[in-house]
Amino acid sequence: MAKTFYITTAIDYTNSAPHIGHAYEKVLADVIARYHRLKGEKVFFLTGVDQHGQKVQQSAAQTGLAPVEFVEGITQKFVDLWKKLDVKYDEWAETTDERHQRVVRGILQRLYDDGQIYKDKQSGYYSVRQEQFLTDKERGPDGEFGPEWGQIEFREEENYYFKLSDHKEWLLAYIDHRKDAVIPDFRQTELRNAVERLSGDLCISRPKSRLDWGIELPFDKDFVTYVWFDALTNYISFAGYDPGINTYEKQPQEFRDKWPALQIIGKDILIPAHGIYWLIMLHAVGFPDEAIPQLLVHGWWNLGGAKMSKSAGNVIDPDALIEKYGAEAIRYYLMSDIATGSDADFAEERLVSRYNADLANSLGNLLNRALPMAQRYRAGLLRSRDSISVRLFEVMAAGGQISDSDFGSLDPISRQIVLGIAELLLTIDAAVKSYPVIMNTFETNEALKGVAAVCTKANVRIEAIAPWQLSKDKSKAGQLDELLYALTECLRILAILISPMLPKAAHGIFDQLNWKMQPELSGKEERFSLADAKWGGLPDGHVVGKPVPLFPRIEQ
Repeated sequence: MAKTFYITTAIDYTNSAPHIGHAYEKVLADVIARYHRLKGEKVFFLTGVDQHGQKVQQSAAQTGLAPVEFVEGITQKFVDLWKKLDVKYDEWAETTDERHQRVVRGILQRLYDDGQIYKDKQSGYYSVRQEQFLTDKERGPDGEFGPEWGQIEFREEENYYFKLSDHKEWLLAYIDHRKDAVIPDFRQTELRNAVERLSGDLCISRPKSRLDWGIELPFDKDFVTYVWFDALTNYISFAGYDPGINTYEKQPQEFRDKWPALQIIGKDILIPAHGIYWLIMLHAVGFPDEAIPQLLVHGWWNLGGAKMSKSAGNVIDPDALIEKYGAEAIRYYLMSDIATGSDADFAEERLVSRYNADLANSLGNLLNRALPMAQRYRAGLLRSRDSISVRLFEVMAAGGQISDSDFGSLDPISRQIVLGIAELLLTIDAAVKSYPVIMNTFETNEALKGVAAVCTKANVRIEAIAPWQLSKDKSKAGQLDELLYALTECLRILAILISPMLPKAAHGIFDQLNWKMQPELSGKEERFSLADAKWGGLPDGHVVGKPVPLFPRIEQ
């Protein structure tokens, strides 16, 4: 059975409404999932919401709602946003789901029975925001706890602890052995440094006397599970993991066909949650090293160089942006203006300028020129046979030298025309060949640069060849046919390449090309295949449709 590509994101915390950072992470995951489907792979894409925790309970109380009602309202905002952004997930995780709670309780019981969970009393400073006790290692050089910890309280209480420190040496060895455990590699270095400093164990419970909104411990009904130990488990609980089976090799085939996952997370939750807690949790319940998930860590969208936060009042509302510019514009900006793994400054004026330059003025311009010319000069009919430009391209692509014989009896002007078309073919060929290499490293912005290069070259060819002049010279009819075919074939291939990032636009281009118009493919991802991104897909005699503007300029 073919392996399923399993991609998942950090589940969103239902203590507040979604912001642009949430949107970026989900669109990135959606693009990666669509790319793997484009390659013909089976994909399982999981996302969802984390609904438990002390902050949720407090926020619900402030609104006068029960926690379950409060999280339902916030959850719906996330569901609605992903629908607007055309994020297509295969499974939706909610930590209040009984399937999930069964897995959490099962893992807790196993670890308790194995002697990896014990009860102890702790006193010290507690971060209400991060819901954890702090040690002197969290203090800054001035001896104070930094603002990232929020409100700090001194507490003394009895809780249950997971023997995290027992697995420190294993985690160090795993990180050293697997060089791509965390992407990008500098984040892996950060993680290893953090593991080196690891000491002490992890408190995995909260007494019901102060928090009752959580999953009850199976071995002590006076406590609920610490939110991270609960939330992290979603990655396996919604993929078919059975906590009652002690060995990984005997897990259900449904689960092992998916696992391990590529997990997309923000840099703020790599350490300690995902890089330390989660990996050690999996190791402790018997996951072998080859079944440990890979972590793709993205940066933040900042505003004016500062991290967006609700408390600072500088959060960008994605719903408002979609209402103003449309989902495709937002998807394009998020995927083109940040390098995966790095931070970027969000700027609405840059969103507009990138859209206008790359889509309206470049790709949209190419579409709005190529198809009208095909209609005006050839009634939409394409001719591809006996293409001299293709033969020239094949010679150049193979590293050969063009000779006079390659041009046949063409006059000097016609030679320049077909040579220019051949150079366009070289550009599209380079973009197609580099595309999987780039997408396999999750650099969507670089893939879109390749698309932009093709559009630029094609528009330049139009200006240089001036088909409106060729149409007046019957002796240049063959060169006009070659140009019109090359432009429309470029558009067909570009639609395939942009389909993970701009699915609606890709369908719009195929519709205007009158290509793959079967009703069962309408609006479906199956309409696109990376294997089809090779020259010559449009047959000789194909008739293209009428142009419809896809990317109207955004006027400020």
